Amino acid sequence: MKFSRICVLGLGYIGLPTASSLAACGVNVIGVDVNPNVVDTLRNGDLHIQEPGLRTIVQAAFRSGNLCVQPGPAEADAFIIAVPTPIHADKSADMTYVRSAAEMIRPVLRKGNLVVLESTSPPRTTLDLVRPVLEQSGLSAGKDFLLAYSPERVLPGQILRELIDNARVIGGIDRASAEAGRDLYGLFVRGEIVLTDATTAETVKLMENTFRDVNIALANEFLRLAEEFGVDVWEAIGIANRHPRVDILAPGPGVGGHCISVDPWFLVEKSPAQTPLIRTAREVNDSQPEYVVRYAERVTGGLAGRKVAVLGLTYKADVDDVRESPSREVVRLLDRCGAKVAAFDPLASDIAIPGERSRSVEQAADGADLLLLLVGHRDLRELDPASLARRMKTPLAVDCQHAWDRIRWEAAGFRLWQFGDARGRAPASSR
Repeated sequence: MKFSRICVLGLGYIGLPTASSLAACGVNVIGVDVNPNVVDTLRNGDLHIQEPGLRTIVQAAFRSGNLCVQPGPAEADAFIIAVPTPIHADKSADMTYVRSAAEMIRPVLRKGNLVVLESTSPPRTTLDLVRPVLEQSGLSAGKDFLLAYSPERVLPGQILRELIDNARVIGGIDRASAEAGRDLYGLFVRGEIVLTDATTAETVKLMENTFRDVNIALANEFLRLAEEFGVDVWEAIGIANRHPRVDILAPGPGVGGHCISVDPWFLVEKSPAQTPLIRTAREVNDSQPEYVVRYAERVTGGLAGRKVAVLGLTYKADVDDVRESPSREVVRLLDRCGAKVAAFDPLASDIAIPGERSRSVEQAADGADLLLLLVGHRDLRELDPASLARRMKTPLAVDCQHAWDRIRWEAAGFRLWQFGDARGRAPASSR
């Protein structure tokens, strides 16, 4: 299938890099976002998200004339839906944005078009939600237009490289739709392109992230056990991973991001009776921020009235993405315990939290009773403990990322507690 114009709906962490990559191939691309701030920001030559290399490729796409952005779609040969799929408070999938995107496409859908859903979705979304909405146009999927599902499988911080080099899964409602999807992504993807049906492709994406989530939950339970047994979980994991068939992941203060912390719930929602392990893993990881706060409370002897300098608000190190960040929940729980929170993150600029948003680590540390490292940004891993110790009321620190050198920090006057390292200390109560 040939493409002279492609319309990408949703200009976030996936849609904007995808639109720019297609434009770099010489294709005319219409980028659509319903948020006027996003459209205005891009038209003014700036970016609303940060990702290595993204500014360069976006600006090149605009200069070439191959990329334009607007609040609504226009006629095109292919449409890519790359909008958010968050979850409700009850953990059910919120498919509002997907439905709205399909409804926006419907008036401009023409015979011979291809529509691809990229947004991570519960199984059968392509068949049971997107297809009926599009067919309200009077056109029939598989007969008049082609329909496929192709999930993104990229890591923030490496999105542009992985969009191109990673294997791509294309699931069509029929073989012709899958092959058309292959032609579309073949414009810029160098990795292997695997064809299957739409529901299998949806399930594959959820399986990948659920695998990670379950294994992180296991690592977090090992951390809790290490605290009970008085051992260093990091040493124990390192030794266990010497086994040729063992690869235990790193524990931490919780699981965030739009994928791993959300996608498993799609499977639980679709089939609760068949997913007790998946549900339990999600509950373990969702409860990890509470475990962090209880840990901090034991270390300080009580949080009420104490100033806690929280370092790191994004969901992972060295990215600006705050979606589903466990740090947000940690801060909320600290505030509920009566702590005075002063939070700093060198990358996060748009996150609403209780307490004070500090402009620097030093400002957060001034007069603090506890330094709490939640995210291992490079800048936060390389802090000078001596200068911070002089600013704090009590030089006490909890390192939830195993990022700080104990000898260096304790030589600077800190009493350093590293999450998961209870060796040589009285085992902490998990109650």
